[in-house]
Amino acid sequence: MPSLKDIRVRIESTKNTQQITRAMKLVSAAKLRKAQNQIVNMRPYAKSLLNVIANIAVTGRVAHPLMVPKESVKKILVFVVSSDRGLCGGFNAQIAKYTENFLKENKSKYEEIDLFLIGRRVVDYFGRRQIKALETATRLDRDISYDFSAKMADRIMKFYLEGQYDEVKVIYNEFKSAISQTVTCETLVPVDVVAESLTGPDADAAGFSKDLIFEPDPAKIIEELLVKHFSVQVYRCLAESVAAEHGARMTAMENATNNAKEVLNKLTLTYNKLRQEKITTELIEIVSGAEAL
Repeated sequence: MPSLKDIRVRIESTKNTQQITRAMKLVSAAKLRKAQNQIVNMRPYAKSLLNVIANIAVTGRVAHPLMVPKESVKKILVFVVSSDRGLCGGFNAQIAKYTENFLKENKSKYEEIDLFLIGRRVVDYFGRRQIKALETATRLDRDISYDFSAKMADRIMKFYLEGQYDEVKVIYNEFKSAISQTVTCETLVPVDVVAESLTGPDADAAGFSKDLIFEPDPAKIIEELLVKHFSVQVYRCLAESVAAEHGARMTAMENATNNAKEVLNKLTLTYNKLRQEKITTELIEIVSGAEAL
């Protein structure tokens, strides 16, 4: 049976922990608001950029290595995005488990699967399992910058254009809401432009014409827009992951604060019971002593 002093120490430590978790929740909520606005503003831009590329590619009859799928996919690069810090619930565990299952399920399908790991959590996870990554990136900026994303996009694009890989996929947590994040696997390259072009199933109903003239040359436009598109997509995936991380941490800290409150109630009840028992025992001893005299 713990003493009254031990229970008081636990109550104080639990209160301190509750203050920390409450403060972390407020900080994550503020960062989430900023990251959410960034994502909401970026999604339409990324979608429109892909539509422009698709329209130029199809109506201008332009081909580019980044848009042409390989006949046989043997080597793929998987771009995995996590976070550097923890205390965000199952955010990083979901990414690590999903990636591990992806490797097991597709081991026989592809000849080679390499990992490009972003975030200390997945780097440590696969490092403990002796799974070596092609490249890693940790100590990320608090706010993912476009320059940072563009540098990684250039490296990934270089791997693909040099023929080292036949396909590049990305695994990240897509931001749905403050309490919901979905692990998503997308193909970064080759870029699928057929579904986004004016020649889709709704083209005839919308009355679009395929006979379009582009200035300057469509090939030059495609070259520049594809590089821009690839950098934007990598930036979008990183921004989605950052927003999802803040949402997961805010939820986790809110749950921790509520749990601390329940623990405080139980400890306070136990402390009051023990204190009352002690007072009752002392009163009985005083009365018994008085009667004995």
